[in-house]
Amino acid sequence: MSTAQGAGQAPRPLYRDPIHDGPTDPVLVWNRDLGQWWMFYTARRPAAPGPGVGWVHGTDIGIAVSDDAGASWLYIGTARGLAYEPGRNTYWAPEVFWAEGCYHMFVSYIRGVPDRWEGHPRRILHYTSDDLLDWRLHAPVALGSEKAIDAAVHRLPGGGYRMWFKDEDHDSHTYRADSTDLLSWGGAEPVITGRAHEGPNVFALGGWYWLIVDEWRGLAVYRSADLATWTPNGLILGEDTRTAEDDDVGRHADVVEAGDGRRAYVVYFSHPCLGSDGREESYETRRSWIRVAALHVRDGRLVCDREEPVPAGFLPIPIPARP
Repeated sequence: MSTAQGAGQAPRPLYRDPIHDGPTDPVLVWNRDLGQWWMFYTARRPAAPGPGVGWVHGTDIGIAVSDDAGASWLYIGTARGLAYEPGRNTYWAPEVFWAEGCYHMFVSYIRGVPDRWEGHPRRILHYTSDDLLDWRLHAPVALGSEKAIDAAVHRLPGGGYRMWFKDEDHDSHTYRADSTDLLSWGGAEPVITGRAHEGPNVFALGGWYWLIVDEWRGLAVYRSADLATWTPNGLILGEDTRTAEDDDVGRHADVVEAGDGRRAYVVYFSHPCLGSDGREESYETRRSWIRVAALHVRDGRLVCDREEPVPAGFLPIPIPARP
């Protein structure tokens, strides 16, 4: 169901994992030393045998790199040094950025390879790296929850950092916690409640801060002037925006500002053949691809048209340090 890119346009899909064909939860970071964009993602295993949802567990963090501003991507393996406990374990939804003189990764961790969604503690682990490939563990992040996943971090205007995360112990709502040094976090409290969701991501565009979350029906959008108070601002990449080439809602995404303050790009995953035609779950319905779409702010709203062409070299080079 993928479509060849037009001349001068980004690939459609943007990226497929050549090992398992199941990349999800992407995050993009600029490699300062090599002058490349690196994509980190959860490497799901859609062809894995066994009962239940074992195929979404036992996952590594995959890495693909681009040296042409996103026009092409090369798989280079998985992040090294993440082993937290012996055996085969599960790593999900990396958040990766440069701050305080090194790269940081906050990644969701589950022991083993569960075949059920429920009944398994989850935690967020903090790692650092000098080169984005080899990682050293600092510690689990203390957030007051036994089921905290999906970290997103952004620098606060007055100094320090804020983390947003999904708290499955509290109705799968988005919570936040603050830190001055990225090492200790305190004051966890709810930010977005109501409908259950996951995968928060925070960015600045058009004079506002934006928070997007995956509601499994598209990405819900919230707007803020101060990173504290958030106002609902609609839904992007929802069911009503499906196309013949991308026949699924957009899921768990990252956003990269274009560098001009007027545009950004949302990099998300979707299932190319979700099984809406009634077929039973299989490799074909489990697999996932990474896609990209342009974002704009118009009349104070965040808008996204998946059919808008995205230029092949859509990623800015260089960019300011993030978050």
